[in-house]
Amino acid sequence: MNERNHTIVIEIFLLGFKNIHKFKILLFILLLVVYCVTICGNLLIIVLVSCSRTLHSPMYFFISQLSIFDIMLSTDIVPNTLASIIAEGLVMSFSGCITQFYIFGCSESLECFILAAMAYDRYLAICNPLRYTTIMNFSLFLKMILISWILGATLILVTTLSIFGLEFCGPNVIDHFFCDFAPIIQLSCSETSTVEMEVFYMSVFVMILPFFMTVTSYGCIVNTILNLSSNLHRIKAFSTCSSHLIVVCIFYGTLISIYIIPTKGVSLTINKVASLLYTVITPMLNPIIYSLRNKDIKDLISVHFLWGTRCGTDFLRGHYVALIYGAQCV
Repeated sequence: MNERNHTIVIEIFLLGFKNIHKFKILLFILLLVVYCVTICGNLLIIVLVSCSRTLHSPMYFFISQLSIFDIMLSTDIVPNTLASIIAEGLVMSFSGCITQFYIFGCSESLECFILAAMAYDRYLAICNPLRYTTIMNFSLFLKMILISWILGATLILVTTLSIFGLEFCGPNVIDHFFCDFAPIIQLSCSETSTVEMEVFYMSVFVMILPFFMTVTSYGCIVNTILNLSSNLHRIKAFSTCSSHLIVVCIFYGTLISIYIIPTKGVSLTINKVASLLYTVITPMLNPIIYSLRNKDIKDLISVHFLWGTRCGTDFLRGHYVALIYGAQCV
């Protein structure tokens, strides 16, 4: 019991996906595979961008930042979800639940800001190509990254501290697979209107404003592409931002379906499945989309894979040429 914050609830019980006894092993394996693919795919993006000089540009550094956020989000949500599936529920400390909410909110906020920064980067590259290198220099790129991290971490921290200031005196059961804002607030036995209003205004700044900036940037991009003289130039220009546009649509589409569209009358099961899309599936899709639709990344993956395969094969056969290829791979 924490008398300073008037907190009586010291443990939170997450129901997770209840009544799935026949399918819990299948769901566990599916989520485990998705989590492994997510971690490996995003780590691959980070390593390629860090180690390959051809990818040392603002666009790819922004992509590597997205991969960091995806790893944060997946690691925050999926391990506990896997444990709740096996145990048919999960007991978390109250502080652990709030910490999970903070990391979740922080990673989502950071992704909103970075997606907006990437949209501005694509706007400069397509609409002002001659001034791109002058405007999008290292100083501006670094400022955009730092501001995104500072805003994302600070704004969610304010909300988290406000939640800690509420009184929780029971019940302590959340019918969800992770600690989201709405389920936590429903447990409070004190007045929550101030905190809810605070979160509303914060969401405007964290989600709506970056979304508006992204849409505005792409409006200018589409207008510029349509005014190009040849279809070949249009296709080439669109290909430079198609991956980012797909990621934006998936990310904001799932967020809007959960937090903006009214969910009254929607079953909790459907709500949980929809939540899986942006907490588990989207972090896995991002590196796949950027890998499959980006020629530079595909070429690097192909080169490293082919070199690695040939080096390994020659080494196992004991040929002298393996030493040569081995040196090249290193």
